[in-house]
Amino acid sequence: MSRTVDALKSFLLKWSLVLALVVVWELAASAGESPFFPPPTEILSQAVEVFFSGPAGSLFLADTVFDDVLPSLGRVFGSWAIAVVLGVAVGTALGRSQKALDYTGPLLSFMRAVPPPALIPVFLVLFGIDNTMKIVTIVFGSIWPIILNTVDGVRSVNPLQQETARSFRTPRHYWVTMVVLPAAMPKIFAGMRLSLSLALILMVISEMVGVTSGIGFQLIYAQQSYEFTTMWAWIVLLGILGYGLNALLLAVERRVLSWQPTRGTADAKTTGA
Repeated sequence: MSRTVDALKSFLLKWSLVLALVVVWELAASAGESPFFPPPTEILSQAVEVFFSGPAGSLFLADTVFDDVLPSLGRVFGSWAIAVVLGVAVGTALGRSQKALDYTGPLLSFMRAVPPPALIPVFLVLFGIDNTMKIVTIVFGSIWPIILNTVDGVRSVNPLQQETARSFRTPRHYWVTMVVLPAAMPKIFAGMRLSLSLALILMVISEMVGVTSGIGFQLIYAQQSYEFTTMWAWIVLLGILGYGLNALLLAVERRVLSWQPTRGTADAKTTGA
């Protein structure tokens, strides 16, 4: 019982500011009656209509969930997975070779400084309007945090571990997979979290150009149709998705890195152990 009360208090304390802002928004929107900023209660009602007005056989999920939300999430996860694999591989290679990093450093700095939305016209010419353009846009914009954090993590491996591996003539593949990558994993996960947020943003942007489905398309279509309550419903959905995906990745990170002494101590303090 005490744990339930403590959990409830923790939840209320954590979300008190958000709840207060929602109440203020509700009162201000009801008093102002602006069509551009509907009250949260109207947004919630419209969200239920947009996303949960389907038949019982489909768990009350509306067609837009299957036609727009799920395909968009598929693009996010697929593109982000490609960015993770490529980013970790490239970052590991660069982190283990100072000479390669010296040669490619200026190029990486230039490419990551280019805003991915600015390259959408180029990607449209190269790959057309299909999913390839969206995937390339998301991968290009979300790969840089992973590469940079992987390089930083790989280069921070303890020199004593490197000398020990050399003295025992440890095979290179064993050294990389069993020593380098585990040591760099905390920084890699930090880059992955930032990359996932960027992937969600770029998914929305890429779906605003030359498509007829997806969260980005529905968002811009509602705005252009002056359906502002529906537009806010999609915005709220994006916020929930962003928060949920980040929380899910944090849970995976805690599970994967539970072997670290500092992390285990922090988790014990968090849970009151």
